[in-house]
Amino acid sequence: MRLLIGIPAFNEANTIGDVLKTIPKKIRGTGKIDILVVDDGSTDKTSQISHTYGAIVLRHLINRGLGGALKTILTYAKNKKYELLVTLDADGQHNPKDIPTIVKFLYGGNVDVVITTRWKKLPPVTFSRFLVNWFANFITYILFGVWTTDSQSGFRGFTKKAIERINIQSDGMEVSSEFFKEIHKNHLRFIEIPIQAIYTKYSRQKGQKLTNSFHVLLQLFVRLLK
Repeated sequence: MRLLIGIPAFNEANTIGDVLKTIPKKIRGTGKIDILVVDDGSTDKTSQISHTYGAIVLRHLINRGLGGALKTILTYAKNKKYELLVTLDADGQHNPKDIPTIVKFLYGGNVDVVITTRWKKLPPVTFSRFLVNWFANFITYILFGVWTTDSQSGFRGFTKKAIERINIQSDGMEVSSEFFKEIHKNHLRFIEIPIQAIYTKYSRQKGQKLTNSFHVLLQLFVRLLK
C-alpha cells in the first residue's frame, strides 16, 4: 500500500527538519512512502528545508490556515490515489516514530480513521490548555454527535475510503472538529489510540489558545448551518 505522510506547515523552519528526518523510511504493511509538506504561505525557509529532506512541497502563496493546508493534503492524496494517509504537525509535538502504530490499525481493515489522543497519557499541560481541549470535545459532540477525548489532535490516519469520502470545507482551526462531522456523515469507523505528545516552549506557543476558542466555536456553528 502506498502511504502519504502529509504535514501542514506555517513558518516552521525551526522544527520541520527535525520532524522530517525522524520519519521512518520503511513501515510494515506499506510500499512506497511519500512525504508531502504544504507550506501555508511561510515567510521563512520552511519550503527550502523541506526540499532538503526530500519532501514533496506544495506552497500556498498566502496563509490560508490549518484547514486550507489540510484540504490541499487530502486533495493531493485523493488525486494521486494513495491507499493510506497520515497527517501530523510540523512543530515537533508529534513523534513520527508513532506512525507505524497508526498504519498498523489502518492496515488491519477494521477502521477507516485513526485519531491519536494526547489525553489518555496525562500530558504535562496547563489547566487552560486542558480546558480548551475539553471545551472543544464537548462542542464537537453537541454539534456532530461524536465523542472524542482529543478533537483537536492533528496526528491522524486515513484509509483510501476515508480519503475519498472526507470533504473538508473549513480553512481555519475549526477543521479539527469538522473531521468528526465528516466521520459521522460518511459512517466511517474510527478509533483513538494514545500517544505521548512532546511539549516544548515552542510547540506550546503554536497550540490552540483559550482566547481563540470562541472564534473557532463561531466558525463551527456557521459551518454547520451551511
